[in-house]
Amino acid sequence: MWVDLHPIHSNNLKYENMDNNKIVTNQWFSADGGNISEIIEYYKTIFLKDFECEEIIPLGETPSGKTEMCYVTIFGQKYILMSTAIEHHPLNDAVSFIINCEDQREIDKYWDYFTQEGKESQCGWCIDKYGLRWQVIPLNLGELMNNPNSFEVMMGQTKIVIEEYLN
Repeated sequence: MWVDLHPIHSNNLKYENMDNNKIVTNQWFSADGGNISEIIEYYKTIFLKDFECEEIIPLGETPSGKTEMCYVTIFGQKYILMSTAIEHHPLNDAVSFIINCEDQREIDKYWDYFTQEGKESQCGWCIDKYGLRWQVIPLNLGELMNNPNSFEVMMGQTKIVIEEYLN
């Protein structure tokens, strides 16, 4: 049975978060058994106090198997995380999240976490263990890109190393 996620139709559940944001990004993951709790725990581990989640909403059986969703807030921005047992559409480079980092220490923190079970890419891009794309960049990247040879520096990097732009 397919579950309609429209707030008016969906099992009489009230989706209060939709009232607060005109547009809310929904990220659709697949996880063992469709259980979203492991996905929530993964992101809660890295974002700590900047990650808040609401109650997990079981949506039942869908064409993609057991499905659950949860409203989360990361750095004050609201998202919907949804998980199904069977992968519906894989995540890809068409959508990524940018983390503007204060310094190299913060870049290293996020980069190391996401690539530990994920993959490195190029120019500050990486893929976490669930396939979500991240751009882990310094807050002052625009300023750094004004330095001589900055484009060549960036093209030679996977993780952004700020010091390499200053030489």
